[in-house]
Amino acid sequence: MRFAVVGVGGIGGYFGGRLALAGEDVAFVARGAHLAALRERGLAVESVRGDFALPSVMATDDPVAVGPVDVVLVGVKTWQLGDVAATMGPMLGPETVVIPFQNGVEAADVLGATVGRQRVLLGTARIFSFIDGPGRIRHLGGPASLAFGETDGGSSPRVERIRAAMERAGITVERPADMRVELWEKFLFVVSLGGVGAVARVPVGVLRAVPETRALLRRAMTEIGEVARASGVTLPGDAIDRAMTFVDAQPAGATTSLQRDLADGRPSELEAWNGAVVRLGARAGVATPLHEFLYHALLPTELRSRGELGTG
Repeated sequence: MRFAVVGVGGIGGYFGGRLALAGEDVAFVARGAHLAALRERGLAVESVRGDFALPSVMATDDPVAVGPVDVVLVGVKTWQLGDVAATMGPMLGPETVVIPFQNGVEAADVLGATVGRQRVLLGTARIFSFIDGPGRIRHLGGPASLAFGETDGGSSPRVERIRAAMERAGITVERPADMRVELWEKFLFVVSLGGVGAVARVPVGVLRAVPETRALLRRAMTEIGEVARASGVTLPGDAIDRAMTFVDAQPAGATTSLQRDLADGRPSELEAWNGAVVRLGARAGVATPLHEFLYHALLPTELRSRGELGTG
């Protein structure tokens, strides 16, 4: 199959790299110093599952140079989705499938409004990885797995074809019974961890060890579960317990992309994470006081990173 990876960060770089390493036809759409390094030196991945390098990859910032593909894997930040969707036209053939892997519950709607709802699947990635310099990806841990399916929650022949290609590349592909539940369970985990971690400014090992911050994680997850149920998605009764078990299994030094971006003064996914919990909760009539606090406490830093707030 022919793949385009739009956004060669921790998710796109790692999984796109695995596909290319296995011999799949992969085009990487990137920009800036990262693109220059990909063109000059290829892609290098440092991984707890084994390092690998691709000395030569097809990398460009021009979708026209890519042309029509079978699958577009979207790994950009949530706040970049609208702009990216507007550039995808040259990569879309009659049967092209678009899979977003953002940590949120609204990405498919944002992309579908531009590229056509019938093209878009629901997708999630479970991995701790990030750009560790131009042309380099570092994978710290996590299952390193993907899950994707139709927007009604189920599978289809096109989903199975893509799964088969990824599994041939050695990628673990989960098969959830309902992708909507999978999406919200991931949302429950990462948004709670991201918001509490960003406010506390400590890695996951500290968050889970201090009783007070551990309790905050559970409260944040409980609010998201209530919003999910009010939005028509009922999570399993043990969703929070399993999420906390997953927290306990992560590398002690791990942090979320939200926490790293805010700490480094970069635009983050705050609006699509804790902001979305507040917004969707208000729409569904569900109170979300902890997420309101997390969102409002982090918002000045987010606004400053976007140049919307002065330094005074």
